[in-house]
Amino acid sequence: MKKELLLLFVSTLSLAIGAADKVTVRISDGIENEAVKLKMERITSSILSEANAAHEQRREMNYSSLGIPADVQGSLAALWDNSPFISMDSEIVEHCITTGSGYQIRNIPLILKPLNDDLDEDEEYQEAVVSFDKEGNLVSFFLSISMYLYMNVVRDNKEIFDLRRRQLILDYVEQFRTSYNQKDLNFLESVFSDDALIITGKVIQRKSPEGIHIPDKIEYKKQSKQQYLTNLKRVFQNNRKIHVNFDEIEVMRHPTNKDFYGVTLHQGYSSDRYHDEGYLFLLWDFRDEQHPQIHVRTWQPDAYDSDGKGVKPIKKDEIFSLSDFEI
Repeated sequence: MKKELLLLFVSTLSLAIGAADKVTVRISDGIENEAVKLKMERITSSILSEANAAHEQRREMNYSSLGIPADVQGSLAALWDNSPFISMDSEIVEHCITTGSGYQIRNIPLILKPLNDDLDEDEEYQEAVVSFDKEGNLVSFFLSISMYLYMNVVRDNKEIFDLRRRQLILDYVEQFRTSYNQKDLNFLESVFSDDALIITGKVIQRKSPEGIHIPDKIEYKKQSKQQYLTNLKRVFQNNRKIHVNFDEIEVMRHPTNKDFYGVTLHQGYSSDRYHDEGYLFLLWDFRDEQHPQIHVRTWQPDAYDSDGKGVKPIKKDEIFSLSDFEI
């Protein structure tokens, strides 16, 4: 009798663990085509369920079982290799957003969690955005900015044309962010123009010979696209994980040339060996909407001792913006 009860307990526990892997995604509203809606729900549910099962079994995701395009498989595999994740929710209900090219499901909660429990690494909460074309075919799976930031940018549109560009910018910003988690140099190679200007700021602490502290200064270094990518490749090779977060975003359209946008982001960066927070500025050129280019990338710390009286946030007029560059 005891043996039978033990077998029943183990069987029930196994079923419970298996059920916990399953994730059901439902779209509450925002799309009228029922067939496309069901297709999007099924694909997203399958990805999250497979991620949970793979994580529990300490294995690679079985991408062939998901029936997703090869390019998305590659992107998802790169994300999984560097930032494996699980879904903590067995049911996710979200609104569908219509974009210029199809649909999105946003606000998908994830926990980035290493497969190896022996690694001394904290779990990290993130959210994902899944994009589809108008037929409900999967286009991308990226780590997203918050819905609050997304809506703030979209609400600032001046016209339908500007709204489409802002949605494109947000898509590329999320792909740009995820490319660091994926260590995707190919995407960064493609999105920076050949003559891109890269500017990186570093706080230099200074002391007089008498030991009296004097104001810090920010020293700026210019790099070419190739120099930046060469250094970034070395960073990717020397760090097991790299995570980038954006918690502020401002999008400005150029006053006379409507194909150019300045994007200012407050960025948190962490890797195995380094952590910082600061402002990232990107100058985007959308003359070719299918292949937009970044002409300028700047980074500067968000706080330093500018007057010798202690560390304070950087002044707003010191943060790089669209007006600092001639087009």
